[in-house]
Amino acid sequence: MKKHKIFTDGIFANNAAFMLFLGMCPMLATTKDFMSALGMGIAVLATLILTNTAISAIRKWVPNEIRIPILIVIIATIVSVIEMFMQAYMFDLSQTLGVYLSLIVVNCIILGRAEAFAMKNNVFDSFLDALGTGVGFLAGLAVLAIAREFIATGGLAFSSLLTGQKLWSFQIIPTAYTIPIFSDAPGAFIMFGLLVGLVNFIIMKAADHKKKKAALVAAGGQ
Repeated sequence: MKKHKIFTDGIFANNAAFMLFLGMCPMLATTKDFMSALGMGIAVLATLILTNTAISAIRKWVPNEIRIPILIVIIATIVSVIEMFMQAYMFDLSQTLGVYLSLIVVNCIILGRAEAFAMKNNVFDSFLDALGTGVGFLAGLAVLAIAREFIATGGLAFSSLLTGQKLWSFQIIPTAYTIPIFSDAPGAFIMFGLLVGLVNFIIMKAADHKKKKAALVAAGGQ
């Protein structure tokens, strides 16, 4: 597989959020606002990169019979280090994410990429795979969070990831016309369903366009 294909595959064709439906727990629970989603996305991205590269580097020395326990220990160690780092330098964000930060350990995206890709490929390819998958998941979190926060509050608010201090915000929709349910759990499911429908609609239209273009090319060649 070409290097750029390894990277882009996790962003588009096999996007963990909208195509494979992996990591749904943090996807729905941490997207109430954009900054929480951004923090979770960065944490997952960092975990993916560190675990994929570490596991790929030692894959030849991991006995097949005990590979899963070894992978889980590596993932748990890296997640614990990231969690302690965030508690030390991003305390407000770590408190906002709460238990979902620790639950990255059992996020099926992490173990899935480690088992399916890092255990079978070199370090650089595993890094690209982790980067693409992490960026794709981060983008999914961001899109869902922006949609939810904007409809629920009428605008967006941005704060520092390090201090939690509010930096900038804007309001477009008057409060009287917002839909607060999108800040709650039911709104997360509704918005996620709408976005999945939109993504699939775009994919279907793109596939139809590709087929029509191929048909025209074939007809022109006859």
